[in-house]
Amino acid sequence: MLDRTVAPPVQPLARVALLAAEVVALPNAARLHTLANDAQPVVRLEVVLPAGKIAEPKPGLALLTARMLLEGTATRTARQIADEVAFYGASLDCESGPDRALLTLHCLTRHLPTLLPLVHEVLTQPAFPAEELAQLKTRTAQNVQVERRKTSYRATERFNQHLFGPAHPYGQLFDETAFQALNQADALAFHHATYQLSRAEVFLCGDVADYQHLVAETFGHGPAGGPGPGALAPPLANFQPATDHVAVPGSLQASLRIGRPWPTPHHPDTHRLNLLSKVLGGYFGSRLMRNIREDKGLTYGIFASPTNREQATALIIGTDVNGDSAPLAIAEVQRELRRLQDELIPAEELELVKNYSLGKFANDLSTVFEQCDKYRNLVLMQLPADYYTQLVQQTDATDAATLQRLAQEYLSPETMQVVVAGA
Repeated sequence: MLDRTVAPPVQPLARVALLAAEVVALPNAARLHTLANDAQPVVRLEVVLPAGKIAEPKPGLALLTARMLLEGTATRTARQIADEVAFYGASLDCESGPDRALLTLHCLTRHLPTLLPLVHEVLTQPAFPAEELAQLKTRTAQNVQVERRKTSYRATERFNQHLFGPAHPYGQLFDETAFQALNQADALAFHHATYQLSRAEVFLCGDVADYQHLVAETFGHGPAGGPGPGALAPPLANFQPATDHVAVPGSLQASLRIGRPWPTPHHPDTHRLNLLSKVLGGYFGSRLMRNIREDKGLTYGIFASPTNREQATALIIGTDVNGDSAPLAIAEVQRELRRLQDELIPAEELELVKNYSLGKFANDLSTVFEQCDKYRNLVLMQLPADYYTQLVQQTDATDAATLQRLAQEYLSPETMQVVVAGA
């Protein structure tokens, strides 16, 4: 008879089983990374280009250019692009992030040869039609206006300003006036400078063994471009922690963002620091959740997590509370930071967090797409090949004294930026 009152034994994660990627340098200097797995007849194609916010000469240009790629090409209208993608049961999206632009195609394997010419045309021959450009600018500006009524959005905006500096792309606010002034010529010039296939990292995963050569031919032609535009972004601001309030009239709740610059993934303690952040606020049973949600009843959820960008990493603690409860929530966050500095984490709690961290990591490798996500992170962040092996080994080997030392170095409340957005 199975005794359901006894938890099953925890099995240690013996090794990291990532698929090996085949990397091919294409004739135009782009790189094709292939992770083949024929378990399902599906494929994901990702083309990553250095066309993120960090590279834009005008605010909002990276976002506008990425979203306009699907609004018409030299031979297809936006409707024709959407209809062709839908006809084959596929999805095609392009978004721009802080550092890169990412175009993603999901489709059944047998449809990949048919859809590749469309993907290539979208990337290389966008028309940026005037009517669609105007409509997209209006929709984007309206969406931002709606978002700015939310305390969480306003808190994150101001937090990034303090952390990275208002002049740095990571910290710049959305400027509706500047965004509305962007035109077709701006988008064409930015596309020409940053969407060079010679600078692409192409990631192909799934049931792709029969089509790798076709993808290479599609994206490997054309001139081998130069290094592209130089580093346009100013240096990151010198961080000076403070407490700031963003007024959001009429709001009954307050959003908190607390954090500081954090060691990058290249730091020798990165996996230990990730474990420390898990103890603090990285899972449902974390200290912040137990204190501020379960004991005090101030919020539905609170998190603490490092956020990595290619030029900077930050630790962010975030939650939404009733406006009157903001001072108490901040005080309790600070109390939990000091506890990690002053007290050793009990052995049972540390073992629980280790098991959770390694179990979640193993679960995140369950599909070829998830494994490709992990591999893509290694490539774009220029991390060592044994990064995930070290994650498992260091997580398992870290002791409470090491985490206390790291907390004393990185989790002092006095070193944290505090932003409160609300009435």
